[in-house]
Formats: sequence, structure tokens, C-alpha cells
Amino acid sequence: MTCPPKPRKIPHTITQLGRTRHDDYAWMKDDNWQNVLRDPALLRPEIAEHLRAENAYTHAVLSGTEALQDQLVAEMKGRMQLDDTYPALPHGPFFYQTSYSAGAQYPLYRRYPAGNAQAVQVLLDVNDAARGHDYYAVAAATHSPDHTLFAHAEDTQGSEIYRIRIRHLDGQSTIIPTVDNCSGAFVFSPDSRFLFWVWRDEHGRPARVYRRRIGEEADTLVYEEPDPGFFVGVEATRSGGWIIISTGNHDTSEAWLVPGHDPQAPPVCATPRQSGLIYGLHHQGSRFIILTNADGADDFRLMEAPDTAPERANWRDLVPHEPGRYITDCMVWSGHIAWRERRDANTRIIIRDHAGGIRALEPTEAAYDLTLGGGYEYDTTELRYVYQSPTTPRQWHARDMVTGADQLLKQQEVPSGHDPAQYRCWRLMATAPDGEQVPVTVLGRHDTPVDGSAPLLLYGYGAYGHAIDPVFSTRALSLVDRGWFHAIAHVRGGSEKGWNWFLGGRGRNKPNTFTDFIACATTLADAGFGASGRIVADGRSAGGMVMGAIANMRPDLFAGIVAVVPFVDELNTMSDASLPLTPPEWPEWGNPLEDVQAYDLIASYAAYEQVGPRAYPAILAMGGLTDPRVTYWEPAKWVARLRDHNRSDRPIMLRTNMEAGHRGATGRFDSLKEAALIHAFALWAVETAPPK
Repeated sequence: MTCPPKPRKIPHTITQLGRTRHDDYAWMKDDNWQNVLRDPALLRPEIAEHLRAENAYTHAVLSGTEALQDQLVAEMKGRMQLDDTYPALPHGPFFYQTSYSAGAQYPLYRRYPAGNAQAVQVLLDVNDAARGHDYYAVAAATHSPDHTLFAHAEDTQGSEIYRIRIRHLDGQSTIIPTVDNCSGAFVFSPDSRFLFWVWRDEHGRPARVYRRRIGEEADTLVYEEPDPGFFVGVEATRSGGWIIISTGNHDTSEAWLVPGHDPQAPPVCATPRQSGLIYGLHHQGSRFIILTNADGADDFRLMEAPDTAPERANWRDLVPHEPGRYITDCMVWSGHIAWRERRDANTRIIIRDHAGGIRALEPTEAAYDLTLGGGYEYDTTELRYVYQSPTTPRQWHARDMVTGADQLLKQQEVPSGHDPAQYRCWRLMATAPDGEQVPVTVLGRHDTPVDGSAPLLLYGYGAYGHAIDPVFSTRALSLVDRGWFHAIAHVRGGSEKGWNWFLGGRGRNKPNTFTDFIACATTLADAGFGASGRIVADGRSAGGMVMGAIANMRPDLFAGIVAVVPFVDELNTMSDASLPLTPPEWPEWGNPLEDVQAYDLIASYAAYEQVGPRAYPAILAMGGLTDPRVTYWEPAKWVARLRDHNRSDRPIMLRTNMEAGHRGATGRFDSLKEAALIHAFALWAVETAPPK
């Protein structure tokens, strides 16, 4: 077998809070990393050469799977509707929608007049905009309230440093100046005369909101966040009554209000930040609907307050807190409120009218995903929502909130064919070491034996309160149709069982996330869904942290581990305040620069620090050169240290996308290649990798 790269070691010692650690691969972090995000060509040649050598090694090891990868791409592509159009959203005189042309990597944004669906106007062809760029992503794209302008935020490097482009839609040829160094967040003022946008500081943090008059280049500072641990966003209420500047971290939030009728007015704080208080505002009539955890509402409540006096003292209960019923989000219209709530890893949507009447949308499958859809209009009785499950393709619905009438607008097509009756979805509970019951969702074919003979791919995340919902995945079918089981471990750190499920896997409780994942793997194996040594674990970003931890804790369970843009150098990253996410992440993991207990806890599970002499399974780590969230050197250092200590013959590989960042390839077909590589690695790890 091809020999892996052997990067040089440069002894490097860090002393911190009376603790000492050694990092022979610290040199892989380019001192000029901030400029590398903007221009990858500036990467130090020695580092670039090493990353390319790692890519070559990974390619060589998996070269025998190239035909399989091509086959997997063809299968996945065959399940895609190549010329696809999504349901149009009404807004005044127009309907707005996105669509794909056959063979196109990127969507078209377009509109047509109400009553004339044939008179389509293309607002943005992302394929044209992406031409000439190795990487191209659109963070946001929308029209102005008066329908005369269209703006989109583009990233051409994967570094999440966006440029906003604005164009006239009425045939004018006037060039509107671009907005540079944006976080990707922006909003038009309700009168369409101004653009509010979010500026990134030198560390990549969304820190200021500016206002720009359309057609001009000068910007006016509206709000500047003094706390480097808080990120800033901006939005306009559906009612048009307010522009809301939001700021916060994972624990605390604050909102500043600009009246929609006077966008040049200075912002006013709705209610001052209070440590541990999270709130979000939604405007309806003369009041704000407030989604909040105030007064110990761990699973959140809905409250209301006059829009002229939104201070905390004026908040009154609208939907009281109910433990175990986690209200995840809320939407409002002139006559209705709808919210999404989660119980035991499943969701439902509740609709309430002004009189307090209630309607509920609550499917009956064992595991499914139900989400509130988008929409522009405020004075409407139509609610859009999307339903799907691991066996049921996505369905877009319109629900009349007055009559309850439901219209199926679109069902996801699978051109190569899909019969839900051929598949089965299970919901199991795994018992964690402390007795908690951890939900697991499993997808398999009806004819796949549940006797331990079938391999298993187990996915996990478990951070930031982000739930991994059981959605329909055409990509997962490529494994399932080959006799695999595909499972999701709904571990603590997510919010599948409520906000306390999140709190149970963060900070000092973070190790629960890792032991939950291991409990899910062993429970599945005991139940006949896979077997020890025939499981491939898969995680991305903070889920990559899970992959790093379980590799050290239970390497014997897994034939392979996939870690995509993995957060695996936790202690060094959380000790570097210059990195974009470090100060905002201290509430999540702890601050090892100031807190000895946080240092010791992170060191006890940090993947890079805990690498030791073990027989590791086959590992595929994937990074992105311009990733500002999990920097490229984290997986590069981790892989190098793993190889130094590995006591098995199984290869440990690194693949760095030299033209992308955290999200990987952006084109819908290019992204299939990355998915196919992961699936091919999984199949290879179980079937053909050298034995331990």
C-alpha cells in the first residue's frame, strides 16, 4: 500500500493555567491564516504541499473504489429531478420561486405576475454568476418590498466573506455599488430605500449593522456590538412594522428595534440583555409575540407585549411553558400564530387564531420531520409547511388556517423510482450510562435481516441545541439498497428531547454526547442493526468532535469513521481568541484561557489531546482550506498525530478541498461526489479494509 505522508515535527510547548501541552504539528497553522481565507494562494508553500500530498495518499488508498464512486454518483443523480421547480410564494402582484434547469448545478431565482405563470422573469441565474469560480455560494437572495430591486450575497472562496450585489428589476441599467465584507445577512427597509447589512470584523465575526441608501456607496453605522462573544444579525418583520437587529450567543440574546416607517431612526433596545435570557420578537398588529425561556421556561414559552413598550416588565404569557414540549420556532400573520414544538424527537405544528382557537398538524409515522415553510405575506390565512420522513419524500403543503383545508403543492420526485413500502423506519431508545433514554432513528429495507449481518452507518451531531431531524435522504438510499442500515443517534447536545437535552450535552456535561453515541452504537448492535466492528460512524463539524472522541474511547466498535470538517483540536482552538468562533463558543465548551476546570475538562476529551497508542479503525477526515469555522489545520494535525500512534494496519486519511470551506462543494452535482466518496469509504471500510 502507498505510504502515507510523514510531516515533519517541530517541538512546540504551550503553558497555560499551570498546565503544559505539546504540539509538534502547530506549524500547520499558517500565521497568515486570515488572509488565506480571502486568498488561498497565500497559503505557505510547505503547508500547501503537505495537504496536496495527503490528498494524493487518500486518492491512492481509495483508488480501487473509483468505479464504485462513479456508480454511486450516477445512482444519486438518478434520484434527483434534474429540471425541478419549487412551489411559488405569493407576494402582492407577483409569485416568487426557485427552479433548476436540467443539468444545471445551481438554481434560478425567478418570478411571474399573479395570474400569468407563463410570463417568467429570471431575477438571478446562479449558474451565470458562478461561472469562472471554483467555489460559489449564495447566502441570501431576496427582492425589495416594492418589487423593484433584487439582492443576493455571494461567497466565491468558501470563507463566508460575502459580497452583496443589487440590481434593478425594472429594466434600468444603472449600476448599484456592491457591499463588501458582509456576513451574508441583509434586509431591505420596508420602504425599499435602504439596505441594512451586517459587517464582519477582522476576526470574521458579524459585529456591526450598517445602513446604506440604495444607489449610494456611503454607509451609516446603525449598531456596533461591544462583546466579541456576541454575533449580530438583522431582519424585517413580516408585518413591515419593524427592522430587528439581533445580537447574542448560545446563552443570551438582545434585540434592537428600528421602526419600519422611519428606517433612519436610531435603534432602541427592546429589553436589555440578561445573562441566560434568550428571546426573539415577532410582530403582530400592535404587539410583539415573544419566544423566550424567561422565568425558567427551559423548553420556551410564547409571551406578548405592546410594540410601544416591549420591555421585560410588560411581557405576559400567551402560550405557557410546559416541560417536555419544546417550542422551537414561531411565525405570525395578521390573524394567526403558528409554532413548531418538539416532543421525544418528533415535531408538530400548532396554529392559533386571535380568539384562541387551536388546530394541530401531527403526523403518525414513527419518525418524521415537520417544518414551517417560508412566505412573504402578512395579511393571509395560508400557512406553508413541509413534511417528510426517512421513507417518505418531501411534501410541500399549503394549509388554510381558517378552514383547515390542506393542499399538496408538490411531492419530491425520485425519477429512478422509490416505493416507500419497500423500506421501514424504526425508533429505538438506547440507555446511556447515566440511565437517560437516547432516541435512535433507523432506516432499512424491509428485506434486510435484523440479525447483525448487515452493516450500519451511524450519524451523530450533538451540539448547539441543533436537532438532527429524521428527513428523507436520497443519498442514504445508496447504502440502504445495498443491505445497510442507516441510523441517526439523537444524542445530548442537540434538542431532540427539549432544551434540557441540549444542556445535558454542553459545557461540563459534554462527555454525555460521546457516551450517548457509543450507547446508541452498542444498542443497535445488540438489537441486530449492525455488529461491533461492522459499524461506520459519521459526523460533521461539531459532530466531528464526536467522531474524534469515540475514536479514542471505543475504536473497537467501528470499522471506519468519517469526520467531515471535524472540530478535533478543541483545546487549542478554544484557547485562541483570534479565531472567529472562539469567544462565542466559550459558553458552549468553557473558556480554557481563564477557567482551570474548563481546561481540564476539554483536555479530558479533546480528540487531538487524547490520541494514544490504540488500534484505530480506518478514518477518513475531510477539511476545507478556506473554512472559517473549523480551520483546515484541525483535521490535518489530528490525522498526523493519529498516524504516529495507530497500532492497527488500517489507513488514516485526510482529504482537503482546496477550493472550498465549511460546506464543501456547492453545486448540486459536485456535492454528490463528496457524498459518494463517503459512501464508498464506508463500503470499503467494512468489506475490504485490512483487518485490525
